[in-house]
Amino acid sequence: MAKLFSKETKRKLLVWILPRLAYALMNLLFFTCKKKFHHQQHLFGTPTLYAMWHGELLMAALAYQHYSQRIHINTVDTIISNHFDGEMIAKLMDLHGAKTIRGSSSKGGVSVLRHALKSLQNGRDIGITPDGPRGPRHSVADGVVALARMKKVPIIAMNCRPTSYWKMKSWDQFCIPKPFCTLEFYYSDPFYVHELSLEEAKTLIQKRLLEHAV
Repeated sequence: MAKLFSKETKRKLLVWILPRLAYALMNLLFFTCKKKFHHQQHLFGTPTLYAMWHGELLMAALAYQHYSQRIHINTVDTIISNHFDGEMIAKLMDLHGAKTIRGSSSKGGVSVLRHALKSLQNGRDIGITPDGPRGPRHSVADGVVALARMKKVPIIAMNCRPTSYWKMKSWDQFCIPKPFCTLEFYYSDPFYVHELSLEEAKTLIQKRLLEHAV
């Protein structure tokens, strides 16, 4: 009996159950809510970094799916941390058909960078949260800049701004849209940072992501 309810068993159950609930919630919200998509330029055929704040992740897969106009998002690799919450997010991305690269700038950073560079080399997009996995909220880590500069690929900043939502009391103030609200999806024009210094690049990425942040 003790083994059945051990910490490891509970974690496995949560990883199996919660991503499926989140997947159902995402699709229900997407169905019940009005949607507005804001973008001017549309980029196709170029490996791209899609950046989104950690607190807006719930609708990230659907935001990418609409922009790329793919039914299954099988051409993007998302960088997900090795933490427990990262495991659940990875399972959620798997349900959407996306592949994941596990690790972060603090743990497994070299391996993550290597795999992400290989994905870009193979023509795949990369999804990344510049302030993940532990913040500070709305900060920009070096990883997204390193990838963009080394491969000279464009970045698209994505935001999901619901007209009505709940905010969790977590470090990222995770946002959950309320049913029947309007989901405002914003996509920046593609921009490059390979000719900028590290700090200039981080400032620009932060600025683009804050324009429509929740």
